[in-house]
Formats: sequence, C-alpha cells, structure tokens
Amino acid sequence: MKLSMPTRREIVYQASKGYDKLSKKKKTERLNNLITITGYNRDYASRLLSQSGRCVYVKDISGRSYRLIGDVRKKKERSRKRKYDTEVFKVLKQIWAIMDYPCGKRLAPGMSWLVPKLEAFGEITIGQEEVREKLLTISASSIDRLLQGEKKKMALKSRKITKPGTLLKNQIEVRTFADWNKAKVGFMEMDLVSHEGGNPRGDFAFSLTLTDVCSGWTENRAVKNRAQKWTSEALDIIRDRLPFPIKGLDSDNDSTFINYHMLCYCEKNHITFTRSRAGNKNDGCYVEQKNWSIVRRTVGYARYDTEEEVDILNQIYDVLRLYVNMFQPVAKLISKERQGAKVRKIYDTPKTPGQRLLESPDISEEVKAQLQKTFDELNPAALKREIDRLLRKLTKAYLKKKEEVEQIDRELIFT
Repeated sequence: MKLSMPTRREIVYQASKGYDKLSKKKKTERLNNLITITGYNRDYASRLLSQSGRCVYVKDISGRSYRLIGDVRKKKERSRKRKYDTEVFKVLKQIWAIMDYPCGKRLAPGMSWLVPKLEAFGEITIGQEEVREKLLTISASSIDRLLQGEKKKMALKSRKITKPGTLLKNQIEVRTFADWNKAKVGFMEMDLVSHEGGNPRGDFAFSLTLTDVCSGWTENRAVKNRAQKWTSEALDIIRDRLPFPIKGLDSDNDSTFINYHMLCYCEKNHITFTRSRAGNKNDGCYVEQKNWSIVRRTVGYARYDTEEEVDILNQIYDVLRLYVNMFQPVAKLISKERQGAKVRKIYDTPKTPGQRLLESPDISEEVKAQLQKTFDELNPAALKREIDRLLRKLTKAYLKKKEEVEQIDRELIFT
C-alpha cells in the first residue's frame, strides 16, 4: 500500500529521534527499515535522517540570536507563484477534450495553429492576452503535469484475432519492418479489426484499416464480414478518397488478404503486394498501432453484426478520417540506439498526416491546395461532436439489438 506524504514525514520524524547517537550498525538497521517502509532512495532516506532535528543558529540585524530546528513534517512553501493558473487550465482542458485527449508531446506542437483556429470558430473563449500567450508557448511537460489528474479515466483492454493464411505465400514477397522506404507516399499497410465482442461464432463486422507508412494518413471502412466481395468494395472506396494513389499494399498472413482475388486485384491496379512474416506483428507496426489508437479507442470491443451497425460504423469513419488525418499530430521514430538493456528512441516533432502530405514532394500542388482548403474549412470541435453523436447512435442500435436477442432467448426458454 502506498503511504501518503504526511504519513511518510511522520515516519521519518520518529525514526530520526536519537539517530545521530546510534552506532554505525544501529544506524544501518534503522535506515534499512525506513527504506523498506517508505520506498525512498537510500541516499535520500539517509539525508532525511541526518538532517531532521538539526539545529541552526542565526542572527538578525540587531544581533539577536535564534535557534532553528529542522522538522521533516513541515511542508516547504512554494518559492514562486504558479505560472499556469486556473484560467489556463480551464481552456487547456477544453482543447485537450476537443483533440481527443492526446499526450503533451503530441498536443504542444499544434497549439500555435490550434488556439487561433478554435477561437475563430468560437469553440474557446480567451479573455486575457496573457492566457493566450501562455497557451501558445506551453511545453509538453507542462501540459502533462497540468492534466495529470484528468488522465486516469480511460483504459481499454485489447482483444485481437488473427488466423494465418496458407495460400500463395511463395508467390507473394515477404517484407519486414526494416524494408520500408519511408520517404515515399503511397506505400500502405492494411489489416482487419474484428468486432466479434468476445463471441467468434457466426458472421460479424470487421474494420478494414489502411495506413500510409510515410505520412501516417489512415483510412477505415467497415465490412459486414471477411468475404472478398466486401473487402474489394471497401478498398475501392478508400482508393477513391485518398489524396494520393496507392503504390503498394502490405498485409499480414490472414487468408482474407493472402488469396488469388487480392493478388489479381493488386496486379490489375498496378499495386505492389507484399506480406509480413508469419507470427511477426512488428512487421505491420504502422497499421497495428492505428488498430488501437483509431478503431478500438473509438468504437470499442462490442459485437457489431447487423447492417444498421455496419452503416453507422461507416458514418463514423467518414467523419473520423478528417478528424484524425487533419487534426491529430503523430510523432515518427527517427532513430533508436541500444545502450545495454535500454533502448533510446528519438522522435521527430509531431505533425498531422495532412501536414506531412503538404510537405511531401510526392504530392502535386493541386492536391496540396485542396488539402489546405479542407483544413481551413474544418472545425475540429464540430467534427468531435459529430463523432460523439454517431457513437451514441451506435450504442443505441447495439443495446436495441441486445434487448431483442434477450427477448428471443426468454421466449425460447418458456416454449
């Protein structure tokens, strides 16, 4: 059980009584007991025991002497005023909620364009110029510190199902994580996310996810099962609304992808088709992280198996694609270095997939102008409200279906 700070201060105070008069062996025993109880670092605990109760004699201007005794039970007063006050926290919390609760490292780089945009759409109101300046210059660590108490409310456990395929593996080239040319737009990883709700029997919906390796641009489409007909239709819809042509597709070894239909589809549309190594999730790391950060965090783990639910899922994805690709900054790994048992990773400045496409030489100026126009017209807060509305609609449809199933079960029991 974790002890509170006042409790630990009292324990240190009691342990420090007579500490300076003990033998070396007794001091070691008392120090070890204190470390066990409080969990303090050894050097820190030793310093607390040594300095607690220490007397200091000082004189004022008149020459009068004072005897000061250190007491670890007393909390030190703050030496400077808090920079980010309640007003800053209030507006920051609004922005954080609108942006779907990102970490400080992802949120801080976008504050320079996010604050003016939300003000222009009337989503936030900042009364003082001082508050605005603090929001525009706030650091990632300050954001995390201010929002620390708000971050302990969301946690979802992952649930995945993967069935390795066996067809055509010798004809489809294997690509590993290290083989990607990350500088070219249009090479995408794809995967299916199941919505079986813990019951894999019968037909249920899947979400097809495609992620561009270079920019992080992600598209989703719900299909009512894994039949090739629905997968091909979903791919056609995604290709039509992508701001760039697909040059390559990489999948896992699921039989939904590893089949003659998918191979012919890619050959017909001049798309390079590759697959990951069997049993190596890291080969598809770009799309795997989107399966969690976009699909699971948004629609959860319930079972969706009706036409109505699939339709609502696609309505959500139609809005979500704009919200994620235009307004959700993502950091990309630049390098990593192993130092013994530790791996030191270096990331670039977080940017949205839309911003990365605007900086890419592979995108035409006409497409860039359209992307910029779309960004200027969109209100992230309005998109978030629409996503929340559709999620409520999805929940209502799911609960209605659940009640109907339970009613049928009750009728079967009593007949």
